[in-house]
Amino acid sequence: MKTSRRDFLRFSALAAGSTLFLKSYNAFGIPSEAGKFLDRIGISTGIANNEILAAAGYSFVEENVKNFLCPLEADSVFEQKLALLKASKLPVEACNSFLPGNLKAVGPAPLHDDILKFAETAFRRAKMAGVKTIVFGSGGARSIPEGFSHDEAKNQFISLCKKLAPIAKKYDVIISLEPLNKKECNFINSVAEGGEIVEAVNHKNFRLLADLYHMLMDNESPANITKYGHLLFHTHLAEKNGRTAPGVNNEDFTPFFKALKEVNYKGRMTIECSWKNLEEQAPNALKVMRGQIASV
Repeated sequence: MKTSRRDFLRFSALAAGSTLFLKSYNAFGIPSEAGKFLDRIGISTGIANNEILAAAGYSFVEENVKNFLCPLEADSVFEQKLALLKASKLPVEACNSFLPGNLKAVGPAPLHDDILKFAETAFRRAKMAGVKTIVFGSGGARSIPEGFSHDEAKNQFISLCKKLAPIAKKYDVIISLEPLNKKECNFINSVAEGGEIVEAVNHKNFRLLADLYHMLMDNESPANITKYGHLLFHTHLAEKNGRTAPGVNNEDFTPFFKALKEVNYKGRMTIECSWKNLEEQAPNALKVMRGQIASV
C-alpha cells in the first residue's frame, strides 16, 4: 500500500518523540556515543513489554515483522503501532521473523514478486519506525522442499536477496541473514553457510547474523564467527537447554563472546528465548550476560 508524503510525515511525527531518534549512528546502526563491546542488549518481545525491559536495564526491543510492521495490513493499523512506539521507553531497533511461511523463497514455484512487494512495505515502515535491521530467519519460507535441488534453491535464494538488498538500501535498513539449526530448517544452518550467501549477494545492506543458540544446537565452532565476523551486523542468544534465558542453566557463552570481541564486533545482541516470567527473569539474564562479557 502506497503512502503519501503527507502521511509519511504524519506517521514519522508520531515516532519523533521516541528515544530511538538520535543524531548519529555508527556502521552498525548503533548510536555513536554507545561504543562499548556488546553495550546494547535487547530482548525479542512485544513492544508492550518495553517498561519491563527498560526497568531491567535493556537498550532496545526486538519486535516481530508481522506484529509490529504489519506489512499485510493497512497503514492505519501500522499507525497504531507508531503510537505505541511514541509512548515506549525503549526504541524498536530490530524486527525478526521477516517472511511468513507461505511466501516461499525457494522451490518449484518461488514467490519472489510477492516477497519483493511484501519487503517494500516492511522496509518502508521499518524506516519510519527507526528499525535498523530486519532479521531474515524465516525457516518456513526458505526451507527446501523434499526432492528439490539444493544448488538450485541456493541460486534462487541468492537471486532473491540480490533484489531485496537494494530495497533495504532505499529505506536505510540492513537485512541480517540468520542461520538456523538443522531441526528448524534444512537450508543455511551455520554461520559459515550464511557467510557464503552474504558474500555471494555482495551488498552492504545484506549482512550476517550469528545466533549463539543455533550454533550451540548444531555444535558450530566459535571459529566461524572469527572467520566471518567482518560480515556480522546482528546477534542473538539463548541457552541451548530449553532455549532458556542466560542464567537459567548457567551455560557459558564466553567462547562466543571472545570470538566476537576478536573481530571487533560493534553491533547489538538480542536475547531470543522462552521466558517463564519475563519481569522476574530479565534482570538476572542481563546481569549474567554482563558478567560473562566483562570476563573476556
